[in-house]
Amino acid sequence: MSTYNKMLVAIDLTEEAPQVLNKAKAICDAYGAELFLVHVVEPVGYAYGGDIPMDLTELQDQLDRAAREQLAKYGDQHGVPKSHQIVTVGRPESEIHRLVKDQGVDLVIVGSHGRKGFQLLLGSTANGVLHGTQCDVLAIRIH
Repeated sequence: MSTYNKMLVAIDLTEEAPQVLNKAKAICDAYGAELFLVHVVEPVGYAYGGDIPMDLTELQDQLDRAAREQLAKYGDQHGVPKSHQIVTVGRPESEIHRLVKDQGVDLVIVGSHGRKGFQLLLGSTANGVLHGTQCDVLAIRIH
């Protein structure tokens, strides 16, 4: 029995995502594990503090659609089945913690920019995922 059976790779959809995904796929293949690919779209209201007197539904839908399209490209390139390509809306840490429980994930893989000093104090998604999840977390250094 392998140590890791289900791996969840949380990626942002920047040009750095393939660095994380390539390493995650190699680890996944080495363990013969199932790979889940997730991107969390933050609610538009969060970014604007909820003070915008307009309906942001259309914008949220556009962001959601764009995220699904980009995630599908990455998923298809790496042989991740559609059923394992997840786009969800919320706070990244909370959504990843929820998916770990829902899917029985035993390793979360995230990208990390290796921030120092003040940025580190403010925390990062990788740090938020690490504190509060029940399984192992691997941070892939992004160069």
